[in-house]
Amino acid sequence: MIRRACKSSNHALGCRTPSVMRCFSSEMRAKLEASVAKTRTMNLFTAINDAMDIALAKNDEVIVFGEDVKFGGVFRCCIGLNDKYGDERVFNTPLCEQGIIGFGIGVAAAGGIPVAEIQFADYIHPAFDQIVNEAAKYRYRSGNEFDAGGLTIRTPYGAVGHGGLYHSQSPEAFFCHSAGLKVVVPRSPAQAKGLLLSSIFEPDPVLFLEPKWLYRTAVEEVEEGDYRIPLGSGEVVREGTDVTIIGWGAQIHVLAQAAELAQERDGISCEIVDLRTLSPWDEDLVMKSVEKTGRCIISHEAPLQGGFGAEIASTIQEKCFFHLQAPIARICGYDTPFPLAFEKLYVPDRWKNYDAIVRTVEQSC
Repeated sequence: MIRRACKSSNHALGCRTPSVMRCFSSEMRAKLEASVAKTRTMNLFTAINDAMDIALAKNDEVIVFGEDVKFGGVFRCCIGLNDKYGDERVFNTPLCEQGIIGFGIGVAAAGGIPVAEIQFADYIHPAFDQIVNEAAKYRYRSGNEFDAGGLTIRTPYGAVGHGGLYHSQSPEAFFCHSAGLKVVVPRSPAQAKGLLLSSIFEPDPVLFLEPKWLYRTAVEEVEEGDYRIPLGSGEVVREGTDVTIIGWGAQIHVLAQAAELAQERDGISCEIVDLRTLSPWDEDLVMKSVEKTGRCIISHEAPLQGGFGAEIASTIQEKCFFHLQAPIARICGYDTPFPLAFEKLYVPDRWKNYDAIVRTVEQSC
């Protein structure tokens, strides 16, 4: 509210415009100014670093570990944390993904708050059993006597422009199938910080997937200090009336470009929904949007077959059937290994999504 009131004065934070603040007492002005959060320009990796820094400072039970984490990690997300908190709280592990997650489960079961890093999501599969059969089920199999709820697993996922088949995968659907595990994917620095802090202090194990091509390219003003974005809640990032487009992570930026093309070229109004959390996902928000627009497109980098978009499409079909004016479209990666030379052909880019928007509207009954 205060930011909006001060927009015309170009003081987005301080609210120093006399015409706005003059009507308040000095005490009220002080309270209002204190309530306006200070921000700092961050990219995605510095926002993630800031979230872990805050968590480490807030609770002595938080530890951060993984391959090369002591030196900052391959994407520098942990840079400076070892210098600040020491070897006992920020440290390297052997190159053994199942060992990293197994250790994290043990720490969480003993009451710690471990933040484990898997260097690339493509290499998370050796730890699959530990994640889906141990971390996710520990609370259930013990009758709620024990749990691994303090465990957060961070890992970079998705296309990066030159990663090829072993550094470009999007494995989120594998883990959304596992009850007891939450799956979170941020789209921006501010989202990443708030979602990661919520994940670290969440009482259930969380897989936190970080879109690697946004680490340095996504830059925005991020609120300083500790703030949380609730897990399980999506967000409408662009309001529209003609078609609902659903995505998460880096794909939200692609969908925004496609929506802009559709608006400029065809006058089609697109509503973009960022799920933010895939498990559990915000069904109510999605159904409300699809009921309004009557059309839906789901887009993700992961392959089409068995992708999480299929789960969303099925649920929409069940709950919004009589509101749909056109078939639900899925614009995804192909059912092949992720190619190096043909990455640009593989990814569901803005043009593929733009074509789907136009086709969906044209097919309407």
